[in-house]
Amino acid sequence: MINMDRVLKIAKEKDASDVHLIYGLKPMLRIARQLVAIEEVDELSVEDLNEIYDYFVRGNLEKDEMYKETKRLDCSFEFEDIRLRVNVSHSDEIPTFTLRLIKNELPRYEDLGVPDIVRRMTYQPQGLILVTGKTNSGKTTTLNALINDINENQNKKILTLESPVEYKHTSKKSVIVQKEVGAGRDCLCYSDGVKNSLREDCDIIVVGEIRDRETMEAAIDTAESGHLVIGTLHTKSCAETIDRIINFYDISDQPSIKYLISALLKLVVSQRLLRGRNGKLVLVPEVMVVDNIIAGIIRKEKISVSEIEDAIQSNLEKGSIGLINSIAELFVEDKITLEQAKAQIEEKNIETLNRTIMQLKIKRQAN
Repeated sequence: MINMDRVLKIAKEKDASDVHLIYGLKPMLRIARQLVAIEEVDELSVEDLNEIYDYFVRGNLEKDEMYKETKRLDCSFEFEDIRLRVNVSHSDEIPTFTLRLIKNELPRYEDLGVPDIVRRMTYQPQGLILVTGKTNSGKTTTLNALINDINENQNKKILTLESPVEYKHTSKKSVIVQKEVGAGRDCLCYSDGVKNSLREDCDIIVVGEIRDRETMEAAIDTAESGHLVIGTLHTKSCAETIDRIINFYDISDQPSIKYLISALLKLVVSQRLLRGRNGKLVLVPEVMVVDNIIAGIIRKEKISVSEIEDAIQSNLEKGSIGLINSIAELFVEDKITLEQAKAQIEEKNIETLNRTIMQLKIKRQAN
């Protein structure tokens, strides 16, 4: 018989980010990107996994019906002083669980490694700010650290749309309303939540995930109407983010959407997480501040990824940070290895990386 309280206590003590519960395996913890088995617990049986299902669903008929209909379920769960983001899926007709552990205490924005220009940009009265990256790149943590910073320092009404709500915020200098997105929750979908925000006298709308054209359109309309919209996309670079937004639309609609994006988009931060030399995760940020040059590139008939990357590199004095610069800085600070640094970029950029590292070392010696 599985004791889930014990499994979660072990995960918490070992500072795991995720727990994987899969038939035939011991419970697996993800610790600083490494998968580690909980050796003191037996391999999971079908009966164990059904018990785990009951543990998380707790007799909620709506959740049970959702899982039986769709073979998947996303929900939040509280255990002691931590919150869990629970995903239940099906594998060979057996429930499989992926649990994300979310500490109620957010790390300080200053400790995340996200450049300060991102925080400062939240003082914009309107526009669009995007936090991007692949899965498990720390987007949610960055997003919530931004919300917390606004909450402590600005007098705004903030509406967040999340699926599920991960960090619970308490209103401080700002007023915060958090809504969970999904069937049977606070709003059915992200686009509905964004559209309704126009009637809720909000200053800032935070969209947990922009995954389709309808949500993107609602975010753009909201930004255009005088609000600041902060959202996330699953893209691996600032340039790819622009490409993804434009490709939400039909070719005939793209010229007009390029014009809107170039006018409304204020900043994109794309982040990656690497396992550093000390075994802890290190953030690698790429930041694109949208100035007149980048806005002009966005409006062009054909978007050039390399042209955007060059524009970011030449816009450092305005707060932009190129990926190569971030990687070189981390290497010079001895936080990552040269092999890790090179693995993050294309072969054609290795020489630029070497040159940037050399320039940073010379600059440090001069100082």
